[in-house]
Amino acid sequence: MGTQQIVHSDPQIMGGTPVFAGTRVPFQTLIDYIEGGETIDEFLDDFPTVTREQVIAAIELAKARILSGVTP
Repeated sequence: MGTQQIVHSDPQIMGGTPVFAGTRVPFQTLIDYIEGGETIDEFLDDFPTVTREQVIAAIELAKARILSGVTP
């Protein structure tokens, strides 16, 4: 799955906020759920336009960037 199929940022979509590709669900919402103690399943139940594959791929992408020393 390519990066653009996981999380996408476009100035025409929510002012450029990174969202899950094909949705208007911000990636930050997933982070907020996890920080709040919610599960991935709860996030997916609340945002059915996001796939489990996108969530896992986004977490893996973030992990890879952190472990490689790439910072935002």
